[in-house]
Amino acid sequence: MSMLEVKNLTKSFGQHQVLKGVSFSLKQGEVLVIIGSSGSGKTTLLRCLNFLETPDSGMIEVNGEEVFSENNTKLSDSELRNRRLHFGLVFQSFNLFPQHNVLKNVTLAPTLYYTKQMKKNKASKSEIKAAKAEIENQAKKLIDMVGLSDKVEEYPCRLSGGQQQRVAIARALALNPEILCFDEPTSALDPSLKNEVVKVINDLKKQKQTMIIITHDMEFADSVADKIIKMEKGRIIEER
Repeated sequence: MSMLEVKNLTKSFGQHQVLKGVSFSLKQGEVLVIIGSSGSGKTTLLRCLNFLETPDSGMIEVNGEEVFSENNTKLSDSELRNRRLHFGLVFQSFNLFPQHNVLKNVTLAPTLYYTKQMKKNKASKSEIKAAKAEIENQAKKLIDMVGLSDKVEEYPCRLSGGQQQRVAIARALALNPEILCFDEPTSALDPSLKNEVVKVINDLKKQKQTMIIITHDMEFADSVADKIIKMEKGRIIEER
């Protein structure tokens, strides 16, 4: 059984159709790399999977659960938030919060999400405090996993590009996504810093983390991919 099934996904912006019936599947622990020229639809596909954009039609299924179908395109904010939890996204430009240190960047989203859930379920203050402590503990483990345990108190402006990208990976993992997505994770980095990020991705692959990666770097793609999809003009034209 596939962890992820995408069937006939379409997306238009005005009169311009960006995705034209995209279909693929992904098994638990597989790494899918999506390649293609600018404007081929790669990033729009990733944004649709993460519900940063809503597809026009098609179907997305995660572990047998239908998370999107064309019969249910009007999702509430809470429904969108819950469905985004299946996917973690690491942005090309890192998108760290400059006003927060590394630890706060990693703990912010899970703290907000789980605190809200616990208050909704009328949890006690002591239960919420214990949950926050556990979130911080898990965040420190993730920060250590990406090799930045000595940087927990640093702010993004004091980190290299490679270090910022590694913080972004830890942050994306903090909500325990089933599928981790990367949008050009190495394109903004020079070769020495790129190697830092590639090491983390290879470590995640060894841990059987399911991943979808957009890249123009074919050497990188070949080194990490179990499956490569090439897109052109909104369609998959090659899969290997």
